[in-house]
Amino acid sequence: MKTFSATPADIDKKWIIIDAEGVVLGRLASIVATRLRGKHKPSFTPHMDCGDNVIVINAEKVQMTGKKREENFYWHTGHPGGIKQRTKADILEGKHPERVVTQAVKRMLPGNRLSRQIMTNLRVYAGGDHPHEAQSPEVLDVKSMNKKNTRSA
Repeated sequence: MKTFSATPADIDKKWIIIDAEGVVLGRLASIVATRLRGKHKPSFTPHMDCGDNVIVINAEKVQMTGKKREENFYWHTGHPGGIKQRTKADILEGKHPERVVTQAVKRMLPGNRLSRQIMTNLRVYAGGDHPHEAQSPEVLDVKSMNKKNTRSA
């Protein structure tokens, strides 16, 4: 028995659409990261981009448990004293609410060149419409996977 290692010709990428309305952020990000990486496929190869293209809609309606809405996202500008912060609630109510989902998924992937390439397969939209109808994406119902995935407001 030889170990299978996928080549670019073996990789079959699908398009998946996920509705984030009412779904808990961490659970959503975990499922999206698994799909992007390709770990749900039997032909998973760690050094290849085997994952699917994922579209997340209604990112502005994502839910969080506990006091996580008041927690901060921190980043540094690169200049001395340049640490900045913004709460997740401020970002969700601001101009780009999809960045909360994007950052959550990005931080669940390993920090290397492959994960930066994998992140290009993720499309996050704040509203319910998206320009990827031509790819005929399959719907992945995250809400029905586990009752803990949803949370009422």
